[in-house]
Amino acid sequence: MDVQGEERASRWRWARHYLGWVAVPLLIGLLLARHAGPALPNLAQRMQASSGNSWATHLASPLAHFLLQLLLLLLVAKGAGALLKRLGQPAVIGEMAAGLMMGPLVLGSLLPAVHGALFPAASLGPLGLLSQLGVLMFLLVAGTELDLGALQGRRRFAFTVSHAGIAVPFLLGVLLAVWLFPVHGPQGVGFTAFALFVGISMSITAFPVLLRILADRGITQSPLGQTAVACAALGDATAWCLLALIVAATQAAGLGPASLDLLCVVAFVGLMLGLVRPWFARQQIAEGREGRWLLGILMLALASALVTEVLGIHALFGAFAAGVAVSSNPRLREVVIARVEPFTVTLLLPLFFAMTGLRLRADALQGSDIVLCLLVTAVATAGKLLGTFSAARSAGMPAHEAWRLGALMNTRGLMELIVLNLGYELGLLGDRLFAVLVIMALVTTAMTGPLLDLIERRRAARG
Repeated sequence: MDVQGEERASRWRWARHYLGWVAVPLLIGLLLARHAGPALPNLAQRMQASSGNSWATHLASPLAHFLLQLLLLLLVAKGAGALLKRLGQPAVIGEMAAGLMMGPLVLGSLLPAVHGALFPAASLGPLGLLSQLGVLMFLLVAGTELDLGALQGRRRFAFTVSHAGIAVPFLLGVLLAVWLFPVHGPQGVGFTAFALFVGISMSITAFPVLLRILADRGITQSPLGQTAVACAALGDATAWCLLALIVAATQAAGLGPASLDLLCVVAFVGLMLGLVRPWFARQQIAEGREGRWLLGILMLALASALVTEVLGIHALFGAFAAGVAVSSNPRLREVVIARVEPFTVTLLLPLFFAMTGLRLRADALQGSDIVLCLLVTAVATAGKLLGTFSAARSAGMPAHEAWRLGALMNTRGLMELIVLNLGYELGLLGDRLFAVLVIMALVTTAMTGPLLDLIERRRAARG
């Protein structure tokens, strides 16, 4: 028998085998279901009985509604990000703006019925929890990207400049809080807690967004880029430590509990930096075992987040500290960035942007708040520019490079939104000031590119 004949005979044998063991049992089962019990209504009767509402009923189920929300938010966020990228801005700015547009402030004001149908209050719980998980994973990646070993040779300069870039805007923020507190201080919140939080919210630099701006401009490996990375890394770590101390102090009731919480925070940071981080640095990662290490890192991040949540300083700090500990091992840093960051940035962070927008009330901004937005943005920008420029110039950096470094440090981005959401959750910010500071975060991030271009043009004009 030739090859084709053998193939044909093989197919017939397979068909008989399949019919005998699959088709025949199914047919017998269907006949028994049809005749052994009450007659089943036919398909037309079932469709008529549904009255055409089956699709709407299924769409109203919690899972279908959640999938619809997720799909819509991703489409809007990624579309806005692609548009902003074509305009020369980082895509994350478009995603942040898209999240705000989907909330009550824009969509709720223009199409209240559509917004109410898409985002009813009862459906926000799952979105909020998933967005919090996204932020935890993002802070794990952000902490992992903080290569503190790269500070070698720039440590003194980075300490001075990064801390000046925190101290000066912090001071201006506290002075601004003196004027803001009578109108915008939430009821039951003391001036000290309010002023400290406004000050720290002015001091944040978005280290991950800064890395993307440097990469887009092709200056990551330049002296300015390396200096900016070192300053932003150290400044980010310092600002988050300060924020943890502030949150611990404001959350505790009385001097005794506050001192105990602060002591626990210091002990936790010391444990992560003094023991866990050196342990990771000594580990050798065998080829093919990266998956097990990644699982361990994720469990460490979740456990650290739980510890800091129990200590009263929020789960975000634990995830960030776990990332900083892992960053001491270059191989594990690559694994986390390669495997965790894409999923987090692509899927989970747009949910966080949306939850930020959904927290804004439709009446959160008033006409007079335009002036307040301009004032807060001006104070935040002046603090970062002047603090960074003055410290860099005093350390010997040329004026042109010092201005560029100040413009880069003024990038706030997602980190600022995380801090503001934390303050809103803790009741340290009211609706109006929360909306104003969110707009400030968007504006200061979006102005980084144009500000750098302006500095370059002025330098070129001067020859």
